[in-house]
Order: sequence, then C-alpha cells, then structure tokens
Amino acid sequence: MRKLLKVSAVCVYDDAGRLLTVRKAGTEKFMHPGGKPEPGENAAEAAARELREEVGIEVDPADLVLLGVWTAVAANEAATDIEATVFTAPGTWTATPAAEIAQLRWMALDSAADHDDLAPLLTDHVLPALLAG
Repeated sequence: MRKLLKVSAVCVYDDAGRLLTVRKAGTEKFMHPGGKPEPGENAAEAAARELREEVGIEVDPADLVLLGVWTAVAANEAATDIEATVFTAPGTWTATPAAEIAQLRWMALDSAADHDDLAPLLTDHVLPALLAG
C-alpha cells in the first residue's frame, strides 16, 4: 500500500526569470523548496516557513499565490505519493541553501527537457502549469 504525504511548496524566480529548484541532502532529484505542514499550519504558512528555513527567503503567507494542488509520485520516498499545494511568490529573489538543502539550481523554464534529475511533481504538473500561465 502506498503512503500519501501532504506538502506545500513555492515557486520563486531570480531577476533573470529562472525558477529556483533545490536538492535535499542525500537525494538526487531537484524540486521546489517546501515540505510538510507543522501542526496548526495551513498550506501557505507551511510554504512560507519552509521557504525561510530552506533557502532564507522571507515571504508573507498572504502574498503567496496558489498555482495548484496536485498528486504525484514522491521523488525521494519509496512507495509514497505526495499531495502538493504549490504557490508562487511574487517578485524576484536570491537564495542561500540552509537546513537540509545540499544544492540550489536556478533553471530557465524552457530548459526542463535538458534536466533528467527533476522531481515528478515538477515535470508532470508544475512546469506545465507555469508554462501555460
């Protein structure tokens, strides 16, 4: 039986219009900053907290814009699916890896086909939504 985890994630861009992706320590796939909500947090609050903890970006949860909610195969946990609530953060940002983040990568949206190390949520749902938007 597969496990289902609820997570929140945020799409942020740099001043060149590139999308931030992160790779967590001990993993191979790049994804958005994000993670599981703490008790009492709503999805936007969890996304803002994770963004601050993982890459040092401070954003007000009220400023996040809902991009969508999707279910995908978890990139880093066997026999697990994630239900991800994904937001975009207005503006442009700089980021510094912190917490469990081993690597940052800013990626042009049209270069996704050049990367074979992206999480399924990103390739199957988020990038198509961003490109269509």
